[in-house]
Amino acid sequence: APRRRPPPQPLLPELPEGGGGAGDGIPRESSPFISNSGLERGNFYEGKNMALFEEEMDSNPMVSSLLNKLANYTNVTQGVVEHEEDEDSKRKEIKAPCMGTFIGVYLPCLQNILGVILFLRLTWIVGTAGVLESFIIVFVCCAGTMLTAISMSAIATNGVVPAGGSYYMISRSLGPEFGGAVGLCFYLGTTFAGAMYILGTIEILLKYISPNAAIFKAEEKTEAEEAMLNNMRVYGTCTVALMAVVVFVGVKYVNKLALVFLACVVLSIMAIYAGVIKTAFDPPDFPVCLLGNRTLSRQKDFPCAKYTVKGNTTAVTELWNLFCDGASLNATCNEYFNQNNITQIQGIPGVASRVLIDNLWSVYGDKGSVVEKQNHPSVPVPDEAKDRDLPYVFSDIMTYFTMLVGIYFPSVTGIMAGSNRSGDLRDAQKSIPTGTILAISTTSFIYLSCIILFGACIEGVVLRDKFGEGVNGNLVIGTLAWPSPWVIVIGSFFSTCGAGLQSLTGAPRLLQAIARDGIIPFLQVFGHGKANGEPTWALLLTAFICEIGILIASLDSVAPILSMFFLMCYLFVNLACAVQTLLRTPNWRPRFKYYHWTLSFLGMTLCLALMFICSWYYALIAMLIAGCIYKYIEYRGAEKEWGDGIRGLSLNAARYALLRVEQGPPHTKNWRPQVLVLLNLDSEQLVKHPRLLSFTSQLKAGKGLTIVGSVLPGVYLDKYTDAQKAEENIRSLMGVERTKGFCQIVVSSSIRDGISHLIQSAGLGGMKHNTVLMAWPQSWKQADHPFSWKNFIDTVRETTAAQQALLVAKNIDLFPANQERFSEGNIDVWWIVHDGGMLMLLPFLLRHHKVWRKCKMRIFTVAQMDDNSIQMKKDLQMFLYHLRLNAEVEVVEMFENDISAFTYEKTLVMEQRSQMLKQMQLSKNEREREAQLIHDRNTASHSTGVVKSLTAVAMPEKVQMTWTKEKLISEKHKNKETCMTGYKDLFSMKPEWGNLNQSNVRRMHTAVKLNGVVLNKSQHAQLVLLNMPGPPKNRQGDENYMEFLEVLTEGLNRVLLVRGGGREVITIYS
Repeated sequence: APRRRPPPQPLLPELPEGGGGAGDGIPRESSPFISNSGLERGNFYEGKNMALFEEEMDSNPMVSSLLNKLANYTNVTQGVVEHEEDEDSKRKEIKAPCMGTFIGVYLPCLQNILGVILFLRLTWIVGTAGVLESFIIVFVCCAGTMLTAISMSAIATNGVVPAGGSYYMISRSLGPEFGGAVGLCFYLGTTFAGAMYILGTIEILLKYISPNAAIFKAEEKTEAEEAMLNNMRVYGTCTVALMAVVVFVGVKYVNKLALVFLACVVLSIMAIYAGVIKTAFDPPDFPVCLLGNRTLSRQKDFPCAKYTVKGNTTAVTELWNLFCDGASLNATCNEYFNQNNITQIQGIPGVASRVLIDNLWSVYGDKGSVVEKQNHPSVPVPDEAKDRDLPYVFSDIMTYFTMLVGIYFPSVTGIMAGSNRSGDLRDAQKSIPTGTILAISTTSFIYLSCIILFGACIEGVVLRDKFGEGVNGNLVIGTLAWPSPWVIVIGSFFSTCGAGLQSLTGAPRLLQAIARDGIIPFLQVFGHGKANGEPTWALLLTAFICEIGILIASLDSVAPILSMFFLMCYLFVNLACAVQTLLRTPNWRPRFKYYHWTLSFLGMTLCLALMFICSWYYALIAMLIAGCIYKYIEYRGAEKEWGDGIRGLSLNAARYALLRVEQGPPHTKNWRPQVLVLLNLDSEQLVKHPRLLSFTSQLKAGKGLTIVGSVLPGVYLDKYTDAQKAEENIRSLMGVERTKGFCQIVVSSSIRDGISHLIQSAGLGGMKHNTVLMAWPQSWKQADHPFSWKNFIDTVRETTAAQQALLVAKNIDLFPANQERFSEGNIDVWWIVHDGGMLMLLPFLLRHHKVWRKCKMRIFTVAQMDDNSIQMKKDLQMFLYHLRLNAEVEVVEMFENDISAFTYEKTLVMEQRSQMLKQMQLSKNEREREAQLIHDRNTASHSTGVVKSLTAVAMPEKVQMTWTKEKLISEKHKNKETCMTGYKDLFSMKPEWGNLNQSNVRRMHTAVKLNGVVLNKSQHAQLVLLNMPGPPKNRQGDENYMEFLEVLTEGLNRVLLVRGGGREVITIYS
């Protein structure tokens, strides 16, 4: 094979310093090494071939080097991340992963699936539920795992699965939130499985191998159960401690023993099948003693009779002594004992007998009920209290179908064993599907065949006898085995022991993988381990959780708990596959082709159904735990972008919703302010007025669209780093102020154009802003900000043109922060012109927020000379009643009076300033041109000037303050008459007043008067909302417009100037 070499240094070590010699096989013309020394030549060669792409070389690797890296990719075993870190520094020869399908996937799955339930509980499940219902239980559980395996195969073959198995697959498919929740569920499941295996080991030890080893002995039969549980707790705790030490000392020993444990399982199963075949022609001799139809417990081998006759003497048996109060034949005996005969039947009649017919149907019973043989003659005794001290075989728990599903399900788990070893497989993408599906098929066949064979070979009362009390305390499944019951007893003991060890080995690594992903902050500590990567802390936690399972002490109680966690995990594997398939993500290209979203969906439904079938309250608790973990990861903000399916789902849903939201404006009932907030940034790209964002979140209360925009002057190529910095700053401030929304930074040649672009293009489809919120330019009067007022007025004009509402917050830095609370005060609305109801809606929305909740709303409107104030007030109250708004109403009367000297003086100062502002903007030659124009204008006749000013007044504006068209006309005539006479005395005081633009004087008059009225009523209000007058159509008066607004709001603390978007936003209809 050709040598691979990294492209940046293409030096062939074989070549001598002088370049390619005659005998080195490289023709001199084509040899790259002709004259220069090594490195330069290499680069020169590379440069000559790839000169066109040399700019890209820094950021994008050459294809050859990329392929070289991929070829040397090594996949280390789970949890040993340190190897990857040392890889580049050591560059040792790493042994390639070499496990095939059979050793790497099939056998581990087989070993994990077949286990404790098969040996200890399957016969009892068959006896209790009957062959048919047991078949259904096993079939449903196996179908669930098979469907899950198909989904898992699709995920596992969609790209390289590093070590980490199921957790890795789910988290990378469904995102960190689901990944964390499922990973922890799987971890808890594996840990509780360890507890279950240990309990199984102890049960085999104390019941079948060495009953004398029990520490707690029961004096009476009623105490036997409690004593047994305590024995389990003591021995279980010791075993957990011992196993934890073994795992801590060396995992390699566990892995070496795995083959031994597997051999035990295989031998045990072969012994069962051999035993079944043998029963056909030579059934083993395991007699069962019945009194009537009740099974008798025979812990020791005593005669199955009431008395024995030897010669002429009749001697009572041990049974007589247990049921009667004396050894004589005329002693008082138990009524049932007197009425019924004792019979002996074969415990294992064999395949040839017709026992299968009797075992087809279920026999469920309550706790403490006697195990009885169906259809066997017996004489019932009325009102008999079944005495627990009598030597019957009692059922130790209440049985019903759903409970048995919960106990059985753990015996089909373990399908992830292969995918968890994905790091050690030669070709994981081929081995995982093949091995897992084959293993599930094999185990399903074993389970289903065992159910039928147990039902066909073993007597029902023996099957229902959980601990084999009726067959001299033998393991029930052991009685069937050939050549000896001890094959199964010893085999099952080692296999459960091994499974427990493997759970304690696997679970800490899983926890370590989750901890190292850093998605659950409080688990970080469990990511650390020994120098070789062994997870020490995780092992301690695992042993502790395992101990909780041990303290429950009953195998039948622990099994449903781990069923929940495994089912939850499998449910999410199916969900992951279904979501990826339905979304048709471009990256979803599994090599395993035999999957379909319907299968995944069916598997998901089956898992969910099984959860609730097993135990609805455990299911709810498991879901609650998973939900809490999900929410916690979401809340802590695991900023992991794994290209997961849920993110893709969100994108699809967003696209669908955006297409559904029609382009046109929404109905009035649905109208809410979708705000574009225009922020100013300082030279450090920090926000100048953070209170603007506080006010936004108070206004929005988390609803609707918020776009926070800002403009940076300059060229994007030069400023993109500044733009990124500005975006980060704004986002962090949005986080602090809890403003939910989007951030948009525009770099534009001028701020004026940038704002225009934002107003035009922010938003997407139906999700566009309809309201612009900005701060009042405080510095508009300063000489160094000549353009801020121009930008402001142009923004006002553009929002009007775009039919968007405009909110201008004056004294924004005095507005309250989100943490402040107003305990009293008013929000005053000055409703001067109707702008679609925006003024009414804003206080209503603000009062939803805690800051403004205790403020009262007051509405003021202005009445003029010919208005009926009382009627106006009544109408307004009625209007508010229909709008369902609670507010005080007040009508303020404004009478016509003469324009004061103060107004004239204000107007004069204003015009002088505007003249000065104009001067500043003119360059030198423009200034000369302007001087000439002014000279020409002064020499022209004064009359034309008067006419001009009057026509300027005669053009009414779209939104005037309190002026109506009729008023303007009457005002105009009045002007004509009184212009020269009425004000002569005033002008004599200050002759310049005579030259003032009368339109400006009247506007100033309105502003001053209105300001006085507002100050009188609302000086101490927490917030004043005012109609914002529109800018003049004639751009000559722009700077005066700023002065009018300044005068209008003078002396008020917090002012929100509101300009409607030209459409109704509030309605009286439902």
